[in-house]
Amino acid sequence: MVMLTLVPPLVEDYVGAHSADESDLLAELRARTHAELSMPQMQVGHVEGALLRLLVGLSGARRVLEIGTFSGYSALCMAEALPEGGALITCDIDPVATALAREFFGRSPHGAKIELRLAPALDTVAQLKAEQRQFDMIFIDADKVNYPAYYAACWDLLRQGGLFVADNTLWSGRVVNPTSDEDHAIARFNAQVHADPRVDHVLLSVRDGIMLARKR
Repeated sequence: MVMLTLVPPLVEDYVGAHSADESDLLAELRARTHAELSMPQMQVGHVEGALLRLLVGLSGARRVLEIGTFSGYSALCMAEALPEGGALITCDIDPVATALAREFFGRSPHGAKIELRLAPALDTVAQLKAEQRQFDMIFIDADKVNYPAYYAACWDLLRQGGLFVADNTLWSGRVVNPTSDEDHAIARFNAQVHADPRVDHVLLSVRDGIMLARKR
């Protein structure tokens, strides 16, 4: 699957040039991801990484849960904004992509804030509930067919006033006329959040779409 951006390439380049720069380590991780992993477009881009970092800082988050690690770019972006003593749990099932993530976590001064759990996300969520964990921000960027299930399963893990962030919520525009199972799942997720009276939300057209929802 090739993910298409919804803004002209020249505008996208301009946005990237006028957003916060990525660190040398993040730039290397992005290059290694494209060189070594299949489907490198699954990695969040420079602009979205900058947005995630900013959201962590603006929200004052100290505890973050990420559903979908891939090569670790987004986790490192968010960890950079966490204060000392902050923590991020990220989960995935891909041992190859997460091996690259572990390498770069180990090289980052912020890597000690990150805990990687290699297991199906819904199993990890169930375990976190059993541990009575609470999070200030939850970022969903994993298999699209399970977005509605992830939102429902993670609800009790997010504190009041906390922030849900979900990636790929425009799905290259296919949410407008969905045909595949993934298309329908993302469209259903967007409708699920939009109809939820427990959140304040906005759907942004950043990169491939980002849904922000604040738990009231």
